[in-house]
Amino acid sequence: MRRPTPEKPGPGQESVWDYPRPPRLETFAGSITIELGGHTIASATRGWRVLETSHPPTYYIPADAFVDGALRPTQGASWCEWKGEAAYFDLVTPDKAAHRAAWTYPRPTPGFTDLAGAIAVMPALVDRATVDGETVVPQPGNFYGGWVTSKVVGPFKGIPGSMGW
Repeated sequence: MRRPTPEKPGPGQESVWDYPRPPRLETFAGSITIELGGHTIASATRGWRVLETSHPPTYYIPADAFVDGALRPTQGASWCEWKGEAAYFDLVTPDKAAHRAAWTYPRPTPGFTDLAGAIAVMPALVDRATVDGETVVPQPGNFYGGWVTSKVVGPFKGIPGSMGW
């Protein structure tokens, strides 16, 4: 399959086709919020972004950014060739639960050790996620946890026909 034609970034934008493979971890200083069931369950002013070719950024925030009781450990694990073994959480409020909507790397591989215990959220499984006040659009495909904002251009992995990229 041919590599897709990257969209040209405008001023202040990044192309996901300029992100590296293997992915890069970088710190993030900005506002991140997560809402579920009519409640803000997480709010942070710092975190990390994982940047990988063809994927919008995946944001991770400190576990203490979540309100008490919002993270419920759940069964199962997955393996990332870059970051190691992930553990999952259900996100819960008094009015709603999102099954396996968040994950962490308790013992990430070298190069990603700053993520130890930080939490990522699947934006498609919550009511709203924001970055610097902008509502996030979930990465297409319901498999990846990327966060699409106006600051990134694609095309993004997850759209129809992209599995061979």
